[in-house]
Amino acid sequence: MKHSNPHISVVTPVYGCGDCLIQLYSRIKDTLEQHSLSFEMIMVEDNSPDQSWEVIQQLIHKDQRVKGISLARNFGQHAAITAGLDQTNGDWVVVMDCDLQDQPEEIIKLYEKAQEGYDVVFARRHIRHDSFFKKMSSKLFYKVYDYFTENKTDPAIANFSISSRKVIQNFRQLREQSRNFPLFIKWMGFHSASVNVKHKEREYGVSSYNLSKLMNLAIEGIVSQSNKPLRLSIKFGFLLSFGAVIYGLYLMYQYFFMFEPVPGWTSMMVSIYFIGGLLFANLGILGLYIGKVFDEVKNRPIYIIQESVGFDENNVKKTMNRPKTGSN
Repeated sequence: MKHSNPHISVVTPVYGCGDCLIQLYSRIKDTLEQHSLSFEMIMVEDNSPDQSWEVIQQLIHKDQRVKGISLARNFGQHAAITAGLDQTNGDWVVVMDCDLQDQPEEIIKLYEKAQEGYDVVFARRHIRHDSFFKKMSSKLFYKVYDYFTENKTDPAIANFSISSRKVIQNFRQLREQSRNFPLFIKWMGFHSASVNVKHKEREYGVSSYNLSKLMNLAIEGIVSQSNKPLRLSIKFGFLLSFGAVIYGLYLMYQYFFMFEPVPGWTSMMVSIYFIGGLLFANLGILGLYIGKVFDEVKNRPIYIIQESVGFDENNVKKTMNRPKTGSN
């Protein structure tokens, strides 16, 4: 069956993996052509420090099904994914990393599962070939995230997935500055599933997620998706006040009924420092939420395109200028 639009759009953010892009393209092309699936491939270069954009341009000149977007600066992986998703035309949209840890051949497994009636199918890396630090930090992130957002998240699931056009059209309406592609997809609540896929050891590039970035990602994810930290700080404040009242009653009992002198300076100074620390911590939590509100009300674009190749330029500009509350 011939489609006016490609049947499958493949979106991949590109950063620091210029050496593997030709192999990535070749394997995606061979996989989808073997199953007679029309496709487009959108590579979003997130201001990569290597020659990635030059390689993408070479692939575009070689195959018109390849399209490229170069962002004006490094906006982050999930902003780059959004930039690609804003330009897709496929009936089904695959999101995958470019470093070939996500195996292109597994796209067919995702697609076949989706044909059973699912809107979204995630790839589940049941055996992860990542460093011990990355696996443990990922598990810790999701445990903390699940606690504060009251969700249940599988740490073996990341960006690699296939979604229907309907899902992506709704995803485009979510224009928050703090972004996380799989969490947004799960939040929308469409009928979803997961399948186990092969996960390969990293051969190209180095992960840009160090401890600092992972901590920032965790804080952004929690603050943008949940107000539970605020509710916990309120509960703890009431609990502390209740404890102070009980302790005050105990001191009064000692003074009036047991005729014992009430110790003063040490306990007072400890209490002052303790309460002061809690106040600063609560102000910090409140400040995080105010900061997120400040980021949103500025209404800045999620990303800025420096150059795009292979698209209708009028459509690209229209997508960039779409209001946050608008739809495609």
